[in-house]
Amino acid sequence: MNQLVTPAGLLTAANEREVALIVQPVVLAGGSGTRLWPLSREHCPKQLIDLLDGESLLEATVRRLDGVYAQAGSVIRKAAPIVVSSEELRLMTADRLSRSGQPARVVLEPVARNTAPALTLAALVARSAQQTALTSDDAGAVCDSDPILVAMPADHLIADRAAFAAALEEAVAYAARGAIVTLGVPPQRAETGYGYIGAGVALGTSGARRIERFVEKPDAELAASYLACGDYLWNSGIFVARASVWLAAIAHCRPAIAAQCAAAFEAAVVDADGTVHLDADALTACPSDSIDYAVMESVGSDARLAGVVVPLVAGWSDVGAWDAVWQASTKDASGNVARGRVMLEDVTDTFAHSDGRLVACVGVHGVVVVETADAVLVAAKDRVQDVKAVVNKLRVQRSEVAQHHRRVERPWGCYDSLDRGERFQVKRIVVKPGGRLSLQMHHHRAEHWTVVRGTARVTRGEEIFLLAENESTYIPLGVKHRLENPGKTQLEIIEVQSGGYLGEDDIVRFDDQYGRVER
Repeated sequence: MNQLVTPAGLLTAANEREVALIVQPVVLAGGSGTRLWPLSREHCPKQLIDLLDGESLLEATVRRLDGVYAQAGSVIRKAAPIVVSSEELRLMTADRLSRSGQPARVVLEPVARNTAPALTLAALVARSAQQTALTSDDAGAVCDSDPILVAMPADHLIADRAAFAAALEEAVAYAARGAIVTLGVPPQRAETGYGYIGAGVALGTSGARRIERFVEKPDAELAASYLACGDYLWNSGIFVARASVWLAAIAHCRPAIAAQCAAAFEAAVVDADGTVHLDADALTACPSDSIDYAVMESVGSDARLAGVVVPLVAGWSDVGAWDAVWQASTKDASGNVARGRVMLEDVTDTFAHSDGRLVACVGVHGVVVVETADAVLVAAKDRVQDVKAVVNKLRVQRSEVAQHHRRVERPWGCYDSLDRGERFQVKRIVVKPGGRLSLQMHHHRAEHWTVVRGTARVTRGEEIFLLAENESTYIPLGVKHRLENPGKTQLEIIEVQSGGYLGEDDIVRFDDQYGRVER
Protein backbone atom coordinates (compact mmCIF):
# COMPACT_ATOMS: atom_id res chain seq x y z
CA MET A 1 0.00 0.00 0.00
CA ASN A 2 2.92 2.38 0.56
CA GLN A 3 3.67 2.16 -3.16
CA LEU A 4 0.35 3.76 -4.17
CA VAL A 5 0.72 7.12 -5.87
CA THR A 6 -1.59 9.92 -7.00
CA PRO A 7 -2.89 10.00 -10.57
CA ALA A 8 -0.46 12.78 -11.46
CA GLY A 9 2.44 10.69 -10.25
CA LEU A 10 1.30 7.74 -12.31
CA LEU A 11 1.04 9.72 -15.55
CA THR A 12 4.47 11.21 -15.03
CA ALA A 13 5.95 7.76 -14.49
CA ALA A 14 4.17 6.42 -17.56
CA ASN A 15 5.46 9.23 -19.74
CA GLU A 16 9.00 8.63 -18.54
CA ARG A 17 8.72 4.98 -19.60
CA GLU A 18 6.87 5.84 -22.85
CA VAL A 19 4.48 2.99 -22.11
CA ALA A 20 0.81 3.23 -23.04
CA LEU A 21 -1.45 1.69 -20.42
CA ILE A 22 -4.32 -0.39 -21.83
CA VAL A 23 -7.72 0.14 -20.21
CA GLN A 24 -9.93 -2.87 -20.87
CA PRO A 25 -13.66 -2.35 -20.25
CA VAL A 26 -15.34 -5.54 -19.03
CA VAL A 27 -19.13 -5.62 -19.08
CA LEU A 28 -20.72 -8.30 -16.90
CA ALA A 29 -23.97 -9.05 -18.72
CA GLY A 30 -25.23 -12.38 -17.45
CA GLY A 31 -27.72 -11.27 -14.76
CA SER A 32 -31.43 -12.09 -14.62
CA GLY A 33 -32.97 -8.97 -13.01
CA THR A 34 -35.89 -10.81 -11.38
CA ARG A 35 -36.96 -7.80 -9.28
CA LEU A 36 -37.99 -5.97 -12.49
CA TRP A 37 -40.48 -8.66 -13.47
CA PRO A 38 -42.73 -8.68 -15.48
CA LEU A 39 -40.77 -6.41 -17.86
CA SER A 40 -37.55 -8.34 -17.16
CA ARG A 41 -37.71 -12.10 -17.74
CA GLU A 42 -35.14 -14.88 -17.44
CA HIS A 43 -34.65 -15.03 -21.23
CA CYS A 44 -34.87 -11.25 -21.65
CA PRO A 45 -33.31 -9.74 -18.49
CA LYS A 46 -33.19 -6.08 -17.54
CA GLN A 47 -29.87 -5.26 -19.24
CA LEU A 48 -31.48 -6.11 -22.61
CA ILE A 49 -34.80 -4.26 -22.31
CA ASP A 50 -35.30 -0.61 -23.23
CA LEU A 51 -35.77 0.45 -19.64
CA LEU A 52 -34.72 4.11 -19.78
CA ASP A 53 -34.28 6.72 -22.53
CA GLY A 54 -35.11 4.37 -25.41
CA GLU A 55 -32.01 2.18 -25.15
CA SER A 56 -31.04 -0.88 -23.18
CA LEU A 57 -28.79 -0.67 -20.13
CA LEU A 58 -26.26 -2.86 -21.94
CA GLU A 59 -25.98 -0.31 -24.75
CA ALA A 60 -25.53 2.52 -22.25
CA THR A 61 -22.84 0.56 -20.40
CA VAL A 62 -20.68 -0.25 -23.44
CA ARG A 63 -20.83 3.43 -24.45
CA ARG A 64 -19.92 4.64 -20.97
CA LEU A 65 -16.23 4.98 -21.73
CA ASP A 66 -16.78 6.86 -25.01
CA GLY A 67 -14.42 9.82 -25.11
CA VAL A 68 -12.44 8.73 -22.06
CA TYR A 69 -8.70 8.72 -22.87
CA ALA A 70 -9.39 9.94 -26.41
CA GLN A 71 -7.27 13.08 -26.11
CA ALA A 72 -4.15 13.40 -28.24
CA GLY A 73 -0.95 12.49 -26.45
CA SER A 74 -2.69 10.40 -23.78
CA VAL A 75 -0.54 7.67 -22.25
CA ILE A 76 -3.63 5.50 -21.87
CA ARG A 77 -5.38 3.54 -24.61
CA LYS A 78 -8.89 2.05 -24.39
CA ALA A 79 -9.53 -1.40 -25.81
CA ALA A 80 -12.87 -2.54 -27.23
CA PRO A 81 -15.13 -3.88 -24.45
CA ILE A 82 -15.22 -7.51 -23.45
CA VAL A 83 -18.84 -8.50 -22.76
CA VAL A 84 -19.37 -11.61 -20.63
CA SER A 85 -22.83 -13.07 -21.22
CA SER A 86 -24.51 -16.46 -21.52
CA GLU A 87 -25.02 -18.80 -24.44
CA GLU A 88 -28.77 -18.43 -23.87
CA LEU A 89 -28.59 -14.63 -24.34
CA ARG A 90 -26.05 -14.71 -27.17
CA LEU A 91 -28.23 -13.47 -30.02
CA MET A 92 -30.05 -10.77 -28.04
CA THR A 93 -26.72 -9.54 -26.63
CA ALA A 94 -25.29 -9.38 -30.16
CA ASP A 95 -28.33 -7.41 -31.31
CA ARG A 96 -27.93 -4.81 -28.54
CA LEU A 97 -24.21 -4.48 -29.22
CA SER A 98 -24.98 -3.95 -32.91
CA ARG A 99 -27.47 -1.23 -31.99
CA SER A 100 -24.87 0.46 -29.77
CA GLY A 101 -22.43 0.81 -32.68
CA GLN A 102 -19.62 -0.37 -30.40
CA PRO A 103 -17.21 -3.11 -31.47
CA ALA A 104 -16.97 -5.64 -28.66
CA ARG A 105 -15.64 -9.11 -27.95
CA VAL A 106 -18.22 -11.46 -26.47
CA VAL A 107 -17.40 -14.23 -23.99
CA LEU A 108 -20.21 -16.76 -23.54
CA GLU A 109 -20.77 -18.86 -20.44
CA PRO A 110 -22.65 -22.15 -20.96
CA VAL A 111 -23.67 -22.05 -17.27
CA ALA A 112 -23.97 -19.07 -14.91
CA ARG A 113 -21.26 -18.90 -12.25
CA ASN A 114 -21.66 -15.37 -10.83
CA THR A 115 -19.33 -12.38 -11.13
CA ALA A 116 -16.03 -13.71 -9.73
CA PRO A 117 -15.63 -16.39 -12.43
CA ALA A 118 -16.95 -13.95 -15.06
CA LEU A 119 -14.25 -11.37 -14.23
CA THR A 120 -11.61 -14.09 -14.07
CA LEU A 121 -12.54 -15.31 -17.54
CA ALA A 122 -12.50 -11.75 -18.88
CA ALA A 123 -9.04 -11.24 -17.38
CA LEU A 124 -7.77 -14.36 -19.16
CA VAL A 125 -9.25 -13.20 -22.46
CA ALA A 126 -7.91 -9.66 -22.06
CA ARG A 127 -4.40 -10.76 -21.16
CA SER A 128 -4.31 -13.27 -24.02
CA ALA A 129 -5.52 -10.67 -26.51
CA GLN A 130 -3.01 -8.08 -25.37
CA GLN A 131 -0.07 -10.49 -25.39
CA THR A 132 -0.83 -11.50 -28.99
CA ALA A 133 -1.41 -7.92 -30.17
CA LEU A 134 1.18 -5.58 -31.63
CA THR A 135 3.57 -4.16 -29.01
CA SER A 136 3.14 -0.57 -30.19
CA ASP A 137 0.25 1.57 -31.39
CA ASP A 138 -0.11 4.04 -34.27
CA ALA A 139 1.43 6.80 -32.17
CA GLY A 140 4.57 4.77 -31.58
CA ALA A 141 4.00 4.20 -27.85
CA VAL A 142 4.85 0.78 -26.46
CA CYS A 143 1.66 -0.83 -25.10
CA ASP A 144 1.60 -2.42 -21.66
CA SER A 145 0.97 -6.16 -21.91
CA ASP A 146 -0.94 -6.24 -18.61
CA PRO A 147 -4.26 -4.45 -19.25
CA ILE A 148 -6.22 -2.64 -16.56
CA LEU A 149 -9.69 -4.14 -16.28
CA VAL A 150 -12.68 -1.86 -15.66
CA ALA A 151 -15.43 -4.28 -14.65
CA MET A 152 -18.95 -2.84 -14.86
CA PRO A 153 -22.33 -4.54 -14.40
CA ALA A 154 -24.38 -4.24 -17.60
CA ASP A 155 -27.55 -3.30 -15.74
CA HIS A 156 -26.59 -0.14 -13.82
CA LEU A 157 -27.34 3.50 -14.58
CA ILE A 158 -24.87 6.41 -14.35
CA ALA A 159 -26.38 9.79 -15.14
CA ASP A 160 -23.24 11.99 -15.10
CA ARG A 161 -20.72 10.48 -17.52
CA ALA A 162 -18.18 13.29 -16.98
CA ALA A 163 -18.11 12.65 -13.23
CA PHE A 164 -17.82 8.92 -13.89
CA ALA A 165 -14.87 9.52 -16.24
CA ALA A 166 -13.08 11.61 -13.60
CA ALA A 167 -13.53 8.94 -10.92
CA LEU A 168 -12.44 6.23 -13.36
CA GLU A 169 -9.24 8.04 -14.31
CA GLU A 170 -8.28 8.21 -10.65
CA ALA A 171 -9.17 4.54 -10.12
CA VAL A 172 -7.02 3.52 -13.11
CA ALA A 173 -4.08 5.41 -11.61
CA TYR A 174 -4.20 3.38 -8.39
CA ALA A 175 -4.91 0.13 -10.24
CA ALA A 176 -1.84 0.66 -12.43
CA ARG A 177 0.31 0.47 -9.27
CA GLY A 178 -1.17 -2.82 -8.12
CA ALA A 179 -4.30 -1.96 -6.15
CA ILE A 180 -7.75 -3.50 -6.54
CA VAL A 181 -9.94 -0.42 -6.78
CA THR A 182 -13.68 -0.06 -6.40
CA LEU A 183 -15.89 2.96 -6.98
CA GLY A 184 -17.91 3.72 -3.85
CA VAL A 185 -21.08 5.81 -3.85
CA PRO A 186 -21.56 8.19 -0.87
CA PRO A 187 -24.86 6.99 0.67
CA GLN A 188 -27.92 9.24 0.59
CA ARG A 189 -30.02 7.07 2.92
CA ALA A 190 -29.78 4.04 5.20
CA GLU A 191 -30.22 1.56 2.36
CA THR A 192 -30.41 -2.13 3.28
CA GLY A 193 -30.40 -3.37 -0.32
CA TYR A 194 -26.76 -2.47 -1.05
CA GLY A 195 -23.40 -3.69 0.16
CA TYR A 196 -21.15 -1.19 1.96
CA ILE A 197 -17.44 -0.40 1.82
CA GLY A 198 -15.70 0.67 5.03
CA ALA A 199 -13.17 3.39 4.06
CA GLY A 200 -9.92 3.85 5.98
CA VAL A 201 -7.02 6.28 5.74
CA ALA A 202 -7.10 8.93 3.02
CA LEU A 203 -4.71 8.65 0.06
CA GLY A 204 -3.92 12.20 -1.03
CA THR A 205 -6.52 14.97 -1.25
CA SER A 206 -8.89 13.65 -3.91
CA GLY A 207 -11.09 11.53 -1.64
CA ALA A 208 -9.59 8.13 -2.41
CA ARG A 209 -9.14 5.97 0.71
CA ARG A 210 -7.85 2.58 1.66
CA ILE A 211 -10.45 -0.17 1.92
CA GLU A 212 -10.91 -1.37 5.49
CA ARG A 213 -13.75 -3.84 4.96
CA PHE A 214 -16.67 -4.93 2.80
CA VAL A 215 -20.10 -5.46 4.39
CA GLU A 216 -22.92 -7.26 2.60
CA LYS A 217 -26.43 -5.74 2.86
CA PRO A 218 -26.76 -4.73 6.55
CA ASP A 219 -29.99 -4.54 8.55
CA ALA A 220 -31.71 -1.17 8.98
CA GLU A 221 -30.05 -0.30 12.29
CA LEU A 222 -26.55 -1.04 11.02
CA ALA A 223 -27.19 0.81 7.74
CA ALA A 224 -28.29 3.87 9.76
CA SER A 225 -25.07 3.75 11.77
CA TYR A 226 -22.99 3.54 8.57
CA LEU A 227 -24.81 6.57 7.18
CA ALA A 228 -24.25 8.54 10.38
CA CYS A 229 -20.52 7.86 10.78
CA GLY A 230 -19.57 8.94 7.22
CA ASP A 231 -16.88 6.28 6.73
CA TYR A 232 -18.96 3.90 4.61
CA LEU A 233 -19.89 4.04 0.94
CA TRP A 234 -22.29 1.98 -1.13
CA ASN A 235 -20.65 -0.73 -3.20
CA SER A 236 -21.30 0.23 -6.84
CA GLY A 237 -20.12 -3.13 -8.20
CA ILE A 238 -17.55 -1.38 -10.42
CA PHE A 239 -14.01 -2.73 -9.96
CA VAL A 240 -10.70 -1.66 -11.51
CA ALA A 241 -7.53 -3.78 -11.42
CA ARG A 242 -4.75 -5.05 -13.61
CA ALA A 243 -5.51 -8.43 -15.16
CA SER A 244 -2.48 -9.95 -13.42
CA VAL A 245 -3.51 -8.51 -10.04
CA TRP A 246 -7.03 -9.90 -10.28
CA LEU A 247 -5.79 -13.32 -11.44
CA ALA A 248 -3.32 -13.46 -8.56
CA ALA A 249 -6.02 -12.39 -6.08
CA ILE A 250 -8.54 -15.01 -7.21
CA ALA A 251 -5.85 -17.70 -7.22
CA HIS A 252 -4.93 -16.71 -3.65
CA CYS A 253 -8.50 -16.43 -2.31
CA ARG A 254 -10.37 -19.03 -4.39
CA PRO A 255 -7.92 -21.35 -6.15
CA ALA A 256 -10.70 -23.66 -7.39
CA ILE A 257 -12.31 -20.77 -9.29
CA ALA A 258 -8.95 -19.80 -10.80
CA ALA A 259 -8.20 -23.37 -11.89
CA GLN A 260 -11.59 -24.12 -13.47
CA CYS A 261 -11.76 -20.77 -15.26
CA ALA A 262 -8.32 -21.40 -16.72
CA ALA A 263 -9.45 -24.84 -17.89
CA ALA A 264 -12.67 -23.42 -19.40
CA PHE A 265 -10.68 -20.76 -21.25
CA GLU A 266 -8.00 -23.15 -22.52
CA ALA A 267 -10.64 -25.49 -23.97
CA ALA A 268 -12.81 -22.69 -25.39
CA VAL A 269 -13.98 -22.54 -29.01
CA VAL A 270 -13.45 -19.17 -30.73
CA ASP A 271 -15.64 -18.13 -33.67
CA ALA A 272 -14.33 -16.21 -36.67
CA ASP A 273 -15.70 -12.98 -35.20
CA GLY A 274 -13.79 -13.52 -31.94
CA THR A 275 -16.75 -14.74 -29.87
CA VAL A 276 -15.46 -17.08 -27.15
CA HIS A 277 -17.55 -20.15 -26.29
CA LEU A 278 -16.23 -21.45 -22.96
CA ASP A 279 -15.91 -25.14 -22.24
CA ALA A 280 -19.08 -26.38 -20.53
CA ASP A 281 -17.56 -29.23 -18.49
CA ALA A 282 -14.82 -27.10 -16.97
CA LEU A 283 -17.11 -24.18 -16.15
CA THR A 284 -19.79 -26.45 -14.69
CA ALA A 285 -17.17 -27.68 -12.21
CA CYS A 286 -16.31 -24.09 -11.23
CA PRO A 287 -17.65 -22.80 -7.88
CA SER A 288 -20.19 -19.98 -8.18
CA ASP A 289 -19.32 -16.83 -6.24
CA SER A 290 -19.45 -13.04 -6.44
CA ILE A 291 -16.48 -10.69 -6.65
CA ASP A 292 -17.39 -9.38 -3.21
CA TYR A 293 -17.47 -12.72 -1.42
CA ALA A 294 -14.64 -14.37 -3.35
CA VAL A 295 -12.04 -11.60 -3.01
CA MET A 296 -13.17 -8.21 -1.75
CA GLU A 297 -14.20 -9.35 1.73
CA SER A 298 -10.55 -10.30 2.28
CA VAL A 299 -9.29 -6.85 1.27
CA GLY A 300 -8.32 -4.90 4.37
CA SER A 301 -7.67 -8.00 6.45
CA ASP A 302 -5.19 -9.69 4.09
CA ALA A 303 -1.90 -7.81 3.69
CA ARG A 304 -1.42 -9.35 0.23
CA LEU A 305 -4.52 -7.59 -1.15
CA ALA A 306 -4.16 -3.81 -1.54
CA GLY A 307 -7.54 -2.12 -1.85
CA VAL A 308 -8.59 1.46 -2.66
CA VAL A 309 -12.06 3.00 -2.84
CA VAL A 310 -12.61 6.08 -5.02
CA PRO A 311 -15.80 8.10 -4.42
CA LEU A 312 -18.30 8.13 -7.28
CA VAL A 313 -20.76 11.03 -7.30
CA ALA A 314 -22.35 10.59 -10.71
CA GLY A 315 -26.04 9.75 -10.30
CA TRP A 316 -25.37 6.02 -9.91
CA SER A 317 -28.23 3.53 -9.58
CA ASP A 318 -28.21 -0.25 -9.76
CA VAL A 319 -31.80 -0.07 -11.09
CA GLY A 320 -32.31 -3.11 -8.91
CA ALA A 321 -36.06 -2.82 -8.40
CA TRP A 322 -39.03 -0.77 -9.54
CA ASP A 323 -38.55 1.89 -6.87
CA ALA A 324 -35.06 2.54 -8.31
CA VAL A 325 -36.55 2.91 -11.82
CA TRP A 326 -39.07 5.39 -10.38
CA GLN A 327 -36.26 7.25 -8.62
CA ALA A 328 -34.19 7.51 -11.84
CA SER A 329 -37.11 8.64 -14.02
CA THR A 330 -38.52 12.11 -14.74
CA LYS A 331 -41.60 12.67 -12.56
CA ASP A 332 -44.62 14.96 -12.82
CA ALA A 333 -45.55 17.55 -10.18
CA SER A 334 -47.18 14.84 -8.04
CA GLY A 335 -44.13 12.58 -8.11
CA ASN A 336 -45.62 10.17 -10.66
CA VAL A 337 -43.99 8.36 -13.58
CA ALA A 338 -46.41 7.31 -16.33
CA ARG A 339 -45.33 5.31 -19.38
CA GLY A 340 -47.50 4.10 -22.22
CA ARG A 341 -51.31 4.17 -22.03
CA VAL A 342 -51.68 5.40 -18.47
CA MET A 343 -54.36 7.60 -16.82
CA LEU A 344 -53.88 8.92 -13.27
CA GLU A 345 -56.55 10.52 -11.06
CA ASP A 346 -55.63 11.79 -7.57
CA VAL A 347 -52.40 9.74 -7.58
CA THR A 348 -49.01 10.57 -6.00
CA ASP A 349 -45.51 9.05 -5.95
CA THR A 350 -46.54 6.22 -8.25
CA PHE A 351 -44.90 4.36 -11.14
CA ALA A 352 -47.28 3.13 -13.84
CA HIS A 353 -46.15 1.38 -17.03
CA SER A 354 -48.27 -0.03 -19.85
CA ASP A 355 -47.01 -2.12 -22.75
CA GLY A 356 -50.39 -1.95 -24.51
CA ARG A 357 -53.61 -1.95 -22.51
CA LEU A 358 -54.92 1.13 -20.72
CA VAL A 359 -53.79 1.34 -17.07
CA ALA A 360 -55.97 3.61 -14.93
CA CYS A 361 -55.00 4.44 -11.33
CA VAL A 362 -57.33 6.29 -8.95
CA GLY A 363 -56.62 7.55 -5.44
CA VAL A 364 -53.44 5.58 -4.77
CA HIS A 365 -50.09 6.61 -3.30
CA GLY A 366 -46.67 4.98 -3.57
CA VAL A 367 -47.74 2.17 -5.91
CA VAL A 368 -46.00 0.36 -8.78
CA VAL A 369 -48.17 -0.94 -11.64
CA VAL A 370 -46.52 -2.69 -14.61
CA GLU A 371 -48.67 -4.10 -17.42
CA THR A 372 -47.42 -6.47 -20.12
CA ALA A 373 -49.31 -8.66 -22.60
CA ASP A 374 -49.34 -11.70 -20.28
CA ALA A 375 -48.83 -10.38 -16.73
CA VAL A 376 -49.66 -7.40 -14.51
CA LEU A 377 -47.72 -6.42 -11.39
CA VAL A 378 -49.28 -4.27 -8.65
CA ALA A 379 -47.06 -3.59 -5.64
CA ALA A 380 -46.49 -1.09 -2.87
CA LYS A 381 -43.39 0.88 -3.80
CA ASP A 382 -41.75 0.04 -0.47
CA ARG A 383 -42.26 -3.71 -1.09
CA VAL A 384 -40.87 -4.07 -4.61
CA GLN A 385 -37.87 -6.07 -3.35
CA ASP A 386 -40.37 -8.88 -2.73
CA VAL A 387 -41.14 -9.23 -6.44
CA LYS A 388 -38.29 -11.75 -6.50
CA ALA A 389 -40.38 -14.04 -4.26
CA VAL A 390 -43.20 -13.97 -6.83
CA VAL A 391 -40.77 -14.93 -9.60
CA ASN A 392 -39.39 -17.79 -7.49
CA LYS A 393 -42.92 -19.16 -7.03
CA LEU A 394 -43.54 -18.93 -10.78
CA ARG A 395 -40.34 -20.88 -11.41
CA VAL A 396 -41.44 -23.61 -9.00
CA GLN A 397 -44.71 -23.78 -10.94
CA ARG A 398 -42.70 -23.92 -14.20
CA SER A 399 -44.69 -20.97 -15.49
CA GLU A 400 -43.70 -19.55 -18.87
CA VAL A 401 -44.22 -15.99 -17.62
CA ALA A 402 -41.10 -16.29 -15.44
CA GLN A 403 -38.94 -17.01 -18.48
CA HIS A 404 -40.45 -15.53 -21.65
CA HIS A 405 -42.53 -12.61 -22.76
CA ARG A 406 -45.55 -13.35 -24.92
CA ARG A 407 -43.68 -11.46 -27.64
CA VAL A 408 -40.34 -13.18 -28.15
CA GLU A 409 -37.43 -11.63 -30.04
CA ARG A 410 -35.45 -13.66 -32.52
CA PRO A 411 -32.50 -12.59 -34.71
CA TRP A 412 -34.75 -12.75 -37.78
CA GLY A 413 -37.63 -10.80 -36.18
CA CYS A 414 -40.13 -11.82 -33.50
CA TYR A 415 -43.22 -13.86 -32.74
CA ASP A 416 -46.22 -13.23 -30.51
CA SER A 417 -48.25 -16.11 -29.04
CA LEU A 418 -51.82 -14.92 -29.60
CA ASP A 419 -53.75 -17.92 -28.29
CA ARG A 420 -53.12 -21.40 -26.97
CA GLY A 421 -55.24 -24.36 -25.96
CA GLU A 422 -55.20 -28.14 -25.89
CA ARG A 423 -53.39 -29.32 -29.06
CA PHE A 424 -53.25 -25.89 -30.75
CA GLN A 425 -51.35 -22.59 -30.66
CA VAL A 426 -51.70 -19.42 -32.76
CA LYS A 427 -48.72 -17.14 -33.39
CA ARG A 428 -48.16 -13.88 -35.22
CA ILE A 429 -44.70 -14.09 -36.82
CA VAL A 430 -42.85 -11.02 -38.12
CA VAL A 431 -39.72 -11.51 -40.27
CA LYS A 432 -37.37 -8.60 -41.01
CA PRO A 433 -36.45 -7.82 -44.64
CA GLY A 434 -33.80 -10.37 -45.57
CA GLY A 435 -34.59 -12.41 -42.45
CA ARG A 436 -34.35 -16.16 -42.68
CA LEU A 437 -35.48 -18.77 -40.16
CA SER A 438 -33.52 -21.98 -39.73
CA LEU A 439 -34.13 -25.04 -41.89
CA GLN A 440 -35.99 -27.16 -39.33
CA MET A 441 -38.56 -29.83 -38.61
CA HIS A 442 -40.85 -30.82 -35.74
CA HIS A 443 -41.59 -34.27 -34.34
CA HIS A 444 -44.88 -33.42 -32.66
CA ARG A 445 -46.65 -30.63 -34.54
CA ALA A 446 -47.86 -29.54 -37.97
CA GLU A 447 -48.17 -25.89 -39.02
CA HIS A 448 -50.47 -23.80 -41.21
CA TRP A 449 -49.05 -20.47 -42.48
CA THR A 450 -51.14 -17.58 -43.84
CA VAL A 451 -49.41 -14.45 -45.16
CA VAL A 452 -51.13 -11.23 -44.07
CA ARG A 453 -48.42 -8.77 -45.16
CA GLY A 454 -45.42 -8.99 -47.48
CA THR A 455 -44.06 -11.91 -49.47
CA ALA A 456 -42.77 -15.21 -48.09
CA ARG A 457 -40.29 -17.63 -49.59
CA VAL A 458 -41.14 -21.11 -48.29
CA THR A 459 -39.03 -24.23 -48.29
CA ARG A 460 -41.16 -27.35 -47.72
CA GLY A 461 -39.38 -30.64 -48.25
CA GLU A 462 -37.92 -30.45 -51.77
CA GLU A 463 -40.19 -27.55 -52.82
CA ILE A 464 -39.30 -23.84 -52.77
CA PHE A 465 -42.10 -21.38 -53.60
CA LEU A 466 -43.41 -17.87 -52.91
CA LEU A 467 -46.55 -16.88 -51.01
CA ALA A 468 -48.19 -13.46 -51.40
CA GLU A 469 -50.69 -11.75 -49.09
CA ASN A 470 -53.80 -13.86 -48.34
CA GLU A 471 -52.10 -17.03 -49.57
CA SER A 472 -51.37 -19.97 -47.28
CA THR A 473 -49.60 -23.31 -47.02
CA TYR A 474 -49.47 -26.40 -44.81
CA ILE A 475 -46.31 -27.87 -43.23
CA PRO A 476 -46.92 -31.53 -42.28
CA LEU A 477 -45.39 -33.04 -39.14
CA GLY A 478 -41.83 -34.29 -39.72
CA VAL A 479 -41.19 -32.31 -42.94
CA LYS A 480 -38.16 -30.03 -43.24
CA HIS A 481 -39.17 -26.41 -43.80
CA ARG A 482 -37.95 -22.83 -43.77
CA LEU A 483 -39.53 -19.36 -43.87
CA GLU A 484 -37.73 -16.39 -45.46
CA ASN A 485 -38.49 -12.77 -46.27
CA PRO A 486 -37.01 -11.95 -49.70
CA GLY A 487 -38.64 -8.51 -49.81
CA LYS A 488 -37.76 -5.01 -48.61
CA THR A 489 -40.70 -4.68 -46.20
CA GLN A 490 -41.67 -6.73 -43.16
CA LEU A 491 -43.22 -10.14 -43.66
CA GLU A 492 -46.10 -10.95 -41.33
CA ILE A 493 -47.77 -14.36 -41.13
CA ILE A 494 -50.28 -16.07 -38.86
CA GLU A 495 -49.14 -19.54 -37.86
CA VAL A 496 -51.56 -22.14 -36.50
CA GLN A 497 -49.81 -25.07 -34.82
CA SER A 498 -51.57 -28.36 -34.09
CA GLY A 499 -50.26 -31.45 -32.37
CA GLY A 500 -49.68 -33.28 -29.13
CA TYR A 501 -46.74 -31.13 -27.97
CA LEU A 502 -46.17 -27.47 -28.87
CA GLY A 503 -43.04 -26.54 -26.88
CA GLU A 504 -40.24 -24.47 -28.40
CA ASP A 505 -37.79 -27.31 -27.74
CA ASP A 506 -39.51 -29.41 -30.43
CA ILE A 507 -37.25 -27.92 -33.10
CA VAL A 508 -34.58 -29.90 -34.96
CA ARG A 509 -32.36 -27.46 -36.88
CA PHE A 510 -30.40 -28.56 -39.94
CA ASP A 511 -29.04 -25.19 -41.11
CA ASP A 512 -29.08 -21.78 -39.46
CA GLN A 513 -27.29 -18.55 -40.37
CA TYR A 514 -27.39 -17.47 -36.70
CA GLY A 515 -25.35 -20.42 -35.43
CA ARG A 516 -28.13 -22.21 -33.52
CA VAL A 517 -27.37 -25.66 -34.92
CA GLU A 518 -25.90 -28.03 -32.31
CA ARG A 519 -22.10 -27.87 -32.25
